[in-house]
Amino acid sequence: MRSIIEMAPLQVYYSGLLFTPGSSLIRVGYFKTIPWITMEPKVADVWSSLIQTLEGHTREVKSAVFSPDGKLVASASWDKTVRLWDTSTGNQSGVLKGHTRWVNSAVFSPNGKLIASASWDTTVRLWDASTGKQCGVLEGHTDFVYSAVFSPNGKLVASASADNTVRLWDISTGKQCGLLEGHTHYVTSAVFSLDGKLVASGSWDTTVRLWDTATGKQCGVLEGRIMTFNSAVFSPDGKLLALPSQGNTVRLWDTSTGRQSGVLKGHTNWVTSAAFSPDGKLVASASSDDTVRLWNTSTGKQCGVLGGHTELVKWVVFSPDGKLVASVSDDKVRLWDTSTGKQYGVLKGHSDSVNSALFSPDGKLLACASEDKTVTLWDTSTRKKSGVLKGHTSFVCSAVFSPDGKLVASASRDNTVRLWDTSTGEECGVLEGHTFWVNSAMFSPNGKLVASASWDHTVRLWDTSTGKEDGVLQGHLRDVNSAVFSPDGKLIASASFDKTIRLWDASTGKQCGVLEGHTDYVFSAVFSPDGKLVASASADNTVRLWDTSTGNQSGVLKGHTRWVNSAVFSPDGKLVASASWDNTIRLWDTRNKTTIETIKTHAITNILKFSIDGTHLHTSHGILQLKSSPHTGGNRELPHTLTHSLYVIDQWITCNMKKLLWLPVDYRPTCSAVNDTGTLIVIGSDSGRVTFISIDLTALPAAYL
Repeated sequence: MRSIIEMAPLQVYYSGLLFTPGSSLIRVGYFKTIPWITMEPKVADVWSSLIQTLEGHTREVKSAVFSPDGKLVASASWDKTVRLWDTSTGNQSGVLKGHTRWVNSAVFSPNGKLIASASWDTTVRLWDASTGKQCGVLEGHTDFVYSAVFSPNGKLVASASADNTVRLWDISTGKQCGLLEGHTHYVTSAVFSLDGKLVASGSWDTTVRLWDTATGKQCGVLEGRIMTFNSAVFSPDGKLLALPSQGNTVRLWDTSTGRQSGVLKGHTNWVTSAAFSPDGKLVASASSDDTVRLWNTSTGKQCGVLGGHTELVKWVVFSPDGKLVASVSDDKVRLWDTSTGKQYGVLKGHSDSVNSALFSPDGKLLACASEDKTVTLWDTSTRKKSGVLKGHTSFVCSAVFSPDGKLVASASRDNTVRLWDTSTGEECGVLEGHTFWVNSAMFSPNGKLVASASWDHTVRLWDTSTGKEDGVLQGHLRDVNSAVFSPDGKLIASASFDKTIRLWDASTGKQCGVLEGHTDYVFSAVFSPDGKLVASASADNTVRLWDTSTGNQSGVLKGHTRWVNSAVFSPDGKLVASASWDNTIRLWDTRNKTTIETIKTHAITNILKFSIDGTHLHTSHGILQLKSSPHTGGNRELPHTLTHSLYVIDQWITCNMKKLLWLPVDYRPTCSAVNDTGTLIVIGSDSGRVTFISIDLTALPAAYL
């Protein structure tokens, strides 16, 4: 965030006014200073408990941990780095570079002076936490290192590896001082007992083994279909070991005898994680039965069922005072009061799966690491509710304006299509009926119908005036990716993972053609302006042209070297533009089926359409002015010749390719659309949010015109 402010302070100031909660002093006092906003986005009423979103990693964040004093967070990522963050400001205070492959975990030493990171490059690296400099490389493993942990006195590191071993390292010398062999499959985790005398290691061989750290000898093998990814946990006094099991149980073992001392039964599916309370009196277990359960360690009896998650719960952890439990499921973290078993709060701010959650040493903060490349910090002391905004409850896949511009239809992974009034930005209809994700929605030319394509293998038709289902088009054998109307509204073409395009009579819903020829998934299909052709884009690296009157293939456009994700006709039908995972856009002559231009991009193109006059291509990289016609050709790099309309590129709303508004994480686009006048923009987000922002282009500062 700091880098964004330094780069574009005025734009972030505008965003700060626009996206802060409705009742905040900032918004109430200063919002009128943005006169060119004519429709503002719907925002929450008050601040939520989310304090910071730490952005900087370029790949998934696999773990985040607090330093012992709580002043720093270290995050480990598959971008090959460990990053340090100041918890009071959210600023990045260091990037630890040196690993040559993914970093799986990072931990602080007990005194907070060192960091140990484990990587797929087969090494553990030691770093000075105050300077960020590398101060040791622990080499010896012959395969991935999954995790590393310091001993309680900070003198040793134990590392768990896919070479089926645990290795012990002397921190003062950097030399290996123990090789713990016995597992017959990958070892994913290792943990010291609180007195440092034992190490417990979990492996894909479904065992946990106990080792004497002084001698390196194995002193126990605990078997029983044990879940090893979050592995075993010692009780605070070191006398018990809790083992999550695939047999729907948590097993307790006496570490002094190596014998099982109890089985906690109650879950109805695999147990994925377990944790002891700080006083050792409770165990919390997380399961793929979507629950967290609390158990009394002295009696083995269940004393609470924490229900509320709707998906597998993969992580559970107690707060330092034992009063709260945090549980992780998909993109949400839930907090629970351990004395009552009631839900304390739901923390939702990530746009992808959360991998871990840990409390700060004082229990006031919770750090969550996510697949969305961020770490979030939450205030655990507040129960503030920011207000529930109407909308989708999951990832928004597409958004499209009706022909008259009065409605927007959005399709989502919550299995619904929603209709929105563009004059107010309010939801005006929920189209329910699909049983799986809805990938796209499209209006008929007269705006009276919406066709929605779903992974439930169907296309459904909806009456936009009543919101009622008007037909179910069944025939595809796999997921349907898109559905579009012909220009006269009489036909619908649907593209599917079953490698076909199917044509349907829009008035009767009957199938009237199956276009076969692709050898892999078909991602999209589109009609030519005169309705005589269909162009289809496929994972077989081709675009194919089809005659709609006969159903015959009339051309194969070859040239892309990877999947082709979309194809569109020019307004006169003479050109087809195609976008591919090979990071190119190709222009094709529809008459002689040849490439007339190849435009190199720097990433996959997710948005592709011609301007109304056919002189520009609207893409997810910007708006390109075309220089080619069917009579010219060539290759070129991506240009940036743009119109003056609004546009969304990554985390920015732009005008004339100049950054206008920075989009906070919750408002980042998974899809977007702009109306024909170029003044109203709709943004779908992976949180399910649909945002409308209208801007008076004539009132913008002169620099944007």
